[in-house]
Amino acid sequence: MGKLKGKEYAELLEPLEVELVAMARWAQQTGARIVVLFEGRDTAGKGGAIRAVSEQLNPRQCRIAALAKPSEREQSQWYFQRYIAHLPGAGEIVLFDRSWYNRAGVEKVMNYADDAQIALFLEQAPEFEKMLVNDGILLFKYWLTTDQDKQEERLAERLDDPLKRWKLSPIDLAAREKYDDYTQAREAMLKATHTRHAPWTLVDFNDQKRGRLTLISDLLARLPDTHFDPPALDFPPLADAPRQESYSVLKPIKPFKG
Repeated sequence: MGKLKGKEYAELLEPLEVELVAMARWAQQTGARIVVLFEGRDTAGKGGAIRAVSEQLNPRQCRIAALAKPSEREQSQWYFQRYIAHLPGAGEIVLFDRSWYNRAGVEKVMNYADDAQIALFLEQAPEFEKMLVNDGILLFKYWLTTDQDKQEERLAERLDDPLKRWKLSPIDLAAREKYDDYTQAREAMLKATHTRHAPWTLVDFNDQKRGRLTLISDLLARLPDTHFDPPALDFPPLADAPRQESYSVLKPIKPFKG
């Protein structure tokens, strides 16, 4: 299966974007609450996948939760507590760019959490998610899979590209030598937290464009019938001829010429 080209990808994505907009309209009309977790190795493509889902949606309705390092106070709280504040209200969609599963991945591999904390997390996560699902939240958990050669290629690209350099951190570089450790941590996490009420879905993201299309198609397929016709809006012609923009104090700058 060949790698998708940009034009082909755009043509395949467009009808999915229409369906995503319909999904958002359905959520708004029904009061549904949707949570999607995006997990995976560094450079797997979480950010691009989240943009593909959210780009055409109203940002007031579809929010991205990408939590920073916990503060000293947050470290003293119940581990799940700071994530609860980002859960959706009626009609809202929340996309987690990494989630509470940091504890079973980065924190475990980089020794930011001890064995007792990891064990407690793996015990509590299924129960926490069961509470969310039982309360009516639609929860989707995606793990984006990436081979090590693809990860190396993307890390090198970030290092060389000044527009992507901000994505690299010392932790990312240190993780290069821990590919197998991350695999073992992921497998232990999946074994403990892949449940009937909150299953994991693994998506091949070696080709990120194809991975986004696969993920979005799966998400839409697992939702109820989301067809809601948009409300009819009366759009009569203007009574007078359209006016041109006018400026009395400041003038707009001249258009950019590349």
